[in-house]
Amino acid sequence: MSSLSKTSSTIQIERYGLESVPEKLRTTRWYEYAMIQMTVSVNAGNFLVPALAVIEGCLSFVWAVLATLFGASLAFLFVSYLSFPGARGGIPSQYAVRAFVGLKGAQYFASPVRTITSLYWFSVQTIGGTYMVVELMKRAFSIDLLFLPTSLFLASVMAFLALIGFNAVKKATRYFLPLLFAGGVAMFFVYSQTPINGNSYSTVLSVKHGLELGSFFFFASLAFVQYVSGVSSSSDMARYAKSTQHAFWGIFSGNTIGFTLTALLGAYTASVASTWNPFLITSQQTQSPLLLILIFASALCSMIMINISNAYTGGYSLLNTFPSLGRVKSAVLLGCAAVILSGFPTFVNQAESFISLLGAFVIPLSAVIVTDFIIVKKGRFTSAMLQELSEKANLLNRPGFVAILIGLIFYIILPASYSPGFLSFFLTGGCYLAFRYFPVR
Repeated sequence: MSSLSKTSSTIQIERYGLESVPEKLRTTRWYEYAMIQMTVSVNAGNFLVPALAVIEGCLSFVWAVLATLFGASLAFLFVSYLSFPGARGGIPSQYAVRAFVGLKGAQYFASPVRTITSLYWFSVQTIGGTYMVVELMKRAFSIDLLFLPTSLFLASVMAFLALIGFNAVKKATRYFLPLLFAGGVAMFFVYSQTPINGNSYSTVLSVKHGLELGSFFFFASLAFVQYVSGVSSSSDMARYAKSTQHAFWGIFSGNTIGFTLTALLGAYTASVASTWNPFLITSQQTQSPLLLILIFASALCSMIMINISNAYTGGYSLLNTFPSLGRVKSAVLLGCAAVILSGFPTFVNQAESFISLLGAFVIPLSAVIVTDFIIVKKGRFTSAMLQELSEKANLLNRPGFVAILIGLIFYIILPASYSPGFLSFFLTGGCYLAFRYFPVR
């Protein structure tokens, strides 16, 4: 584990690695977590699935919002429960995951999967954010920016802020949340005043497509896949919580409220403009300098916040795989990889395929983590379990990985119309319980 040394310079870089954060630093309250999660939720990358539910799934605005909100909220419930180990023990998520899938299972499977997931979403958010920054800078300030240099610069800034750590997240939230709220109001105002392609809010709300259950559950499943991976990272933030209740309710309420706003904006944009980015569309529909500046500030803040979170949690996943690196080196390496990947726009253009591919690994793994913690361990994470992680841990949860393999195969072979995310999750959880309590001899 890394040492607890701290820097005395103006910029305080977090150095707590896999060890517990001291209790005197666990002071973050539920409303602070709620503000953090709301700020993280409203961002360019998270508009994709609600928009795809309209564009690809042919769902109406209302059904697209309800479908994705249903899937995301279920994921947020599990994510919030898995904040308990961090809130109780002051430890990062991937260290806690050792108790659920074993030492080697966490180091060489769960942590790499989480690292790759964080890197992917960092690149998606940066690329999507760069598109809107380039567009908005041109419209608001008549400045032409090149895509690649802009993307790499923004990625570098966000990776550096993630290196600073949790305090950077809390401080940024205080400044960014009001700007995000103002930007959201500005975008809704533009939509209410300006019909796009002959579509206005009245025509969008009056559309009443017959509900196609297959499409509804597929996109609910896709939203579930996107967010349930957070079960392997929620303790990273929660290790600074005042209590488990503060962590749970703050994370759940902030995620749910933030995603509701995200789903409304994403699905509405897709309904009126057949595209996915409300920052770009609303900026194109107004000539007001004030509205343009608010939309630009909101877009920039949203991208910075989500990517600080992605890089922050991804760094801890890398640290759990290579503990000898220490917290700072793992954060630097993760940041460098994130910057490089942010130069490949194909991650956004093929988002549905990449999310589904990641889901093949994320969903079964998340199912075992959730099932083991909530059902097998009954939501307990005691000091004795924490001590066991420090001294001796099972190398591999064999029943869990047999269930993961079955869930992965099931996810791959199941047709998309059958909502593989949901079914694979619950099948994996059921198989794990069966293998654990009724082992084959």
